[in-house]
Amino acid sequence: MAIIKDSPGNSFYGLIKEIFNWYPSKYPAAERKLLFKLDLSILIFACLCFFVKFLDQTNISNAYVSGLKEDFGLYGNELNYFNVCYYVAYVVFQVPGMLLMSRPRLARWLLPSLEILWGLCTFAQSRVTNVHQLYACRFLVGMLEAPVFAGTHFILGSWYSGPELFKRAGTWFICNPLGTMVSGYLQAAAYTHLSGVGGMPGWRWLFIIDGIFTIPVAVIGFLVFPGVPDSPKPFYFTSDDIALAKARLEKAKIRKPGKLNLDVFKRSLKRWHIWVFVFCYICMIIGGYPDSYMNLWLKEEGFSVVQINQLPTVTYAINIVASWLGTTLAAIYPSWTVYTGATSCLVFSATCMIVWNIPKPLKFVAWYLFGMSGCLSPILYSTVNTVVKGDSEERALILGAMMTFGYSFYVWTPLVLFPTVGPNGAPRWRIGWPVALVFRVLLWAGFITAILMHRRE
Repeated sequence: MAIIKDSPGNSFYGLIKEIFNWYPSKYPAAERKLLFKLDLSILIFACLCFFVKFLDQTNISNAYVSGLKEDFGLYGNELNYFNVCYYVAYVVFQVPGMLLMSRPRLARWLLPSLEILWGLCTFAQSRVTNVHQLYACRFLVGMLEAPVFAGTHFILGSWYSGPELFKRAGTWFICNPLGTMVSGYLQAAAYTHLSGVGGMPGWRWLFIIDGIFTIPVAVIGFLVFPGVPDSPKPFYFTSDDIALAKARLEKAKIRKPGKLNLDVFKRSLKRWHIWVFVFCYICMIIGGYPDSYMNLWLKEEGFSVVQINQLPTVTYAINIVASWLGTTLAAIYPSWTVYTGATSCLVFSATCMIVWNIPKPLKFVAWYLFGMSGCLSPILYSTVNTVVKGDSEERALILGAMMTFGYSFYVWTPLVLFPTVGPNGAPRWRIGWPVALVFRVLLWAGFITAILMHRRE
């Protein structure tokens, strides 16, 4: 069974046309209208939800280098401990959250409800008075954000298929680096303009701003998020829309949700999918961990607080382009070619970090080229949705297991491979950078293996 991809022809114009061809003329008018409704409902909420998630996830690092460290006297591995608290909860609640997401009656309401709760926890982070309270807040935020990433991929794979799935996944994933990039600018603005307002330092205001963003997004989710095709029908869908959506799924051989029992685990463990895809995501997590810590290097080099928050945003801008364009190209050309090109850039950057003593302009280039990783995750998850489309419960389990086992390495690898202080500490990471390079290559090898095994089925 092969993944059918649209052909752009042999011209550059044909390629550009196919990149922006979200509503093919070969589709009937009713189907194009349905796709437009889906894009407005799923993508708007999913993009906003993902944006505020990564805004919050990055805020802790930006707050650390913008006054939190000095205010709380954090001169050990506390930054890693913040991340450990977050990812322990993130790991534990992945699979339960994903299995709940596979239930049609819950799928429509789960993410908006969790968004409300984590918005409240985000506000709470602005009022902490000691590091232990912040540890607790990070745990709660990780628990509530757990199903967002894999759950959105599951929802996308429940409505879209083929090239349309890849294009939407890449566009949605833009909000990962966008949230991270905006966080840098927000922290710089908060540090410059809000420090001292209300008697609070700028880093506290960053969490308040994030919470202000989060609550309206949750309200939008309650209004427009459709869940899966078998969920309660939202107001903007007609009965014909739902019937057409289900007919599209049947044509694409995407099976609707069935019973949730122990057989889901038995049949999933007997197939190669879960083993290969979980391995790939573990490699992605370990290999990509140090990419986003350019701010620690800038702090060590003596750059100003504003520069520390703004200069890394170039990486996220590149990440945005790579996420959208790379995933779109993977919908047109063989996905392994895009994966190989992006991996080559990452191997070059990791090699520069291993050498370390290189001209400063080259080191900036190396940090910025890490942005090419933006296409790897949406391509991988879209491939999972495509390969395992015939079993909704197995697909949910695999997506959840990828996050569970992948992020379980976030719990301990920062302490072992990427410590904040010490002879092997940030940002030099004498042990961490070589290990990251190895896992970048293993991710590529695992992805190629998945493509080859899928072609044999």
